[in-house]
Amino acid sequence: MWLLPALLLLCFSGCLSLTGPDSVTGTVGGSLRVWCQYESTYKGYNKYWCRGQYDTSCESIVETKGEEKVERNGHVSIRDHPEALAFTVTMQNLNEDDAGSYWCKIQTVWILDSWSRDPSALVRVYVSPATKTPRRTTRPATTPIFLVVNPGRNLSTGEVLTKNSGFRLSSLHFLLVVLLKLPLLLSMLGAIFWVNRPQRAPAGR
Repeated sequence: MWLLPALLLLCFSGCLSLTGPDSVTGTVGGSLRVWCQYESTYKGYNKYWCRGQYDTSCESIVETKGEEKVERNGHVSIRDHPEALAFTVTMQNLNEDDAGSYWCKIQTVWILDSWSRDPSALVRVYVSPATKTPRRTTRPATTPIFLVVNPGRNLSTGEVLTKNSGFRLSSLHFLLVVLLKLPLLLSMLGAIFWVNRPQRAPAGR
């Protein structure tokens, strides 16, 4: 009768010796990091990251080698931080297939059987689609063209046409004055000078 409570106590103590986040979320093409905390008892043990529905049958992905350096397998890396009593797992370039159940684990048993298991902590990974930022197309602002006639005043197109028509009529009137009235004026002046010219006295008187 004492065997079952002992096994439950062993499992309970193993579960508390390693903790991690319940879930983490990343986006497609992005990255995420998992922080797993352990007790000082497991400072010198190898840590690993495995995937599967159950911790006893999960598939190991990447594992530390007893040194404080980054170990990598594909786009997944792991590093132990003994001073902080934690190890981190980083997943980069995420895709939708990376979503699932993972386990932070510490290798304490070299020969696994139905009665022994490594300390583990379940972490569920969620991967959401990347949000696409809509591209905004900006059209250049069209500014109406005005002709500046006087400082501080702008004329619209209709007013410009009116001003141009008036200018043409004035020019035509000026030409008519020059071509028609000026010769007439010159003729009148010539006639006046002719009438008022000095008369010569008849010869022999």
